[in-house]
Amino acid sequence: MPLTRTPFLESLKDGALVFDGAMGTQLYERGYFITRSFDEANLSRPDLVLAIHRDYVAAGAQIIESNTFGANRELLRRYGADDRLRDINRAGVRLARQAAGEEAYVAGSVGPTGRMAGNLTDERRAALESVFKEQIAALLEEGVDLLVLETFISAGEMEAALKAARALYEGPIVAQMSFSEERPSIDGLSPALVSEFLGDRGADVIGVNCAEGPAFVYEVAREMLGRGMPVSAQPNAGRPRRLDERTIYMTTPEYFGVYARRLFQAGVALVGGCCGTGPEHVRRVVDAAAMVRGGRVQVEAAAAATARPEVGRLASIPPGKKSPLGEKLARVYRERIDPSGPRRGVSGPGSFVVSVEVNPEPGLDLDKPLAAAAMLRRAGVDVINIADGPRAAARMSNLALGLKAREQAGVDVILHVCCRDRNLLGLHSDLLGAWVLGIRNLVVITGDPPKMGDYPAATAVFDLDSIGLLRLVDALNHGIDPAGKPTRDRTGFLCACGAEPAAHDYDRELRRLEEKKRAGAEFIMTQPVYDPALLRRFLDDTRPLGLPILAGLCPLASARNAEFLHNEVPGMQVPERIRSRMAAASSPEAGRREGVLIARDMLEEVKDDVAGVYLMPQFGRARTAVEVLQAVGYRFAPEDDADPQP
Repeated sequence: MPLTRTPFLESLKDGALVFDGAMGTQLYERGYFITRSFDEANLSRPDLVLAIHRDYVAAGAQIIESNTFGANRELLRRYGADDRLRDINRAGVRLARQAAGEEAYVAGSVGPTGRMAGNLTDERRAALESVFKEQIAALLEEGVDLLVLETFISAGEMEAALKAARALYEGPIVAQMSFSEERPSIDGLSPALVSEFLGDRGADVIGVNCAEGPAFVYEVAREMLGRGMPVSAQPNAGRPRRLDERTIYMTTPEYFGVYARRLFQAGVALVGGCCGTGPEHVRRVVDAAAMVRGGRVQVEAAAAATARPEVGRLASIPPGKKSPLGEKLARVYRERIDPSGPRRGVSGPGSFVVSVEVNPEPGLDLDKPLAAAAMLRRAGVDVINIADGPRAAARMSNLALGLKAREQAGVDVILHVCCRDRNLLGLHSDLLGAWVLGIRNLVVITGDPPKMGDYPAATAVFDLDSIGLLRLVDALNHGIDPAGKPTRDRTGFLCACGAEPAAHDYDRELRRLEEKKRAGAEFIMTQPVYDPALLRRFLDDTRPLGLPILAGLCPLASARNAEFLHNEVPGMQVPERIRSRMAAASSPEAGRREGVLIARDMLEEVKDDVAGVYLMPQFGRARTAVEVLQAVGYRFAPEDDADPQP
């Protein structure tokens, strides 16, 4: 569905929307004469303004601001253009709309008047309101999706602008102030107090723009969070420098993208660029947003395809018939979890589904993971799952290890498929190849960004997020390719999705799970949880989805490991009492054993409420997984009982 069919404020519920970048510096770089009003370019060089807007849309921007930042009477008078105020503003909106289409919202940009507005008299305040009303009325005549009041350095002038806007407009208003390191407050108000000031005067979104570079804006934006309103941030590309009579902004798109990711992760809802930024900076913001709310390529949704039977959509294979794992999941869910079923307890391997993670080692040697896979099969584990470049680390293809494990160890496999490294075409190609080679089970995830791994210069793709990839797989399962065209046959992948019971934005996590089910997810594999209360809350809240759940268990290896997971891995929470238990261990082996006992305790707490578990033994210690499973009747085979740790 086109973005703009969702009301702007409604779209903010999932956060991570992307503003465009600078207009003035782009006009300057493309040859527009600096002594003329940039806003007047809407009339004198509409082709140039339109080209810049289109470049931002192509880069993935979801909010296009009209080229009207300085199109008020006070500023236009300096260029002798105030008599064309209405035409300039209306043309600015038309050009933005022409570029945006239905793929991006159009924001009417309103900047300050350029006059000092310290201690305002009633007369001066009324005059300011009149100036802003005149411009805003012209913008509204052409129709905007929202207003953006930006780069204000005076609280009084912003108050006048908000009052003028609210007198004419009931729609969404973004209000952004401009701070600087030399001016860390606005009229004596800290960023936190400015947030409350803006909200009290009618802003729907509060924020910071222009000012300094990304690092400073990041700090200011963090102070504005937690006031009950979405926060926006649009930094400059650093401080400008003079070089050979030109003004140069030095912040690279790569660096800009790093801070865009930090802003989104901190909870900022909208990120874009101000002075000195261009389409390449915005592309990096789009990549950062893809980690939070989705990829750039929209794959046909299953529901939409169902409504068009003429396309030749084939019936999909029921989950219970897709693979041995699918058959067991369906049976266990029916017998133990479904409220209408008998609600039996765990009575050994046959009544419980177990997946254990086994990953390739660095390099080419497969001896250790294959030995682990064989040992796990003998212990009764149903399937091994193999990650797809976890933590953005370079490893052998998980498809290669999966085929070898099935061939040499006789164990079924489930492959992770992430969106980071391959574009839409590559994902489609690899999925078809995996099906032909006999892979039937998939875990669909978005994937970690390259900056987390050993190759930070690698390019992240993220054409799709996990929901988009689920839709792609679901379409293939119905005989439809990513372009919506029918194929002669179909795949029959069994698809799992991930979930974070301890997610910082828990409501968003639940909403995305609902979307994942609609997109084709057939069961859930959770991130590790160390607090039974957190997992029980998650199980209660997701029960209406009717999906089998494998609870994630990650046996802790040491006190240091526990602290690392708690403090540095997103979506992980290790309670203080658990970390204290690990810290009390007297030796490395005692720490490992304590980690096994903690995982067993968690398993005992939730075993009767889940279809099974997804075990993630650390550092390749597959035996640890079986030690945990002994709590529910799994046993080492005789030949493995005394073996050293594989």
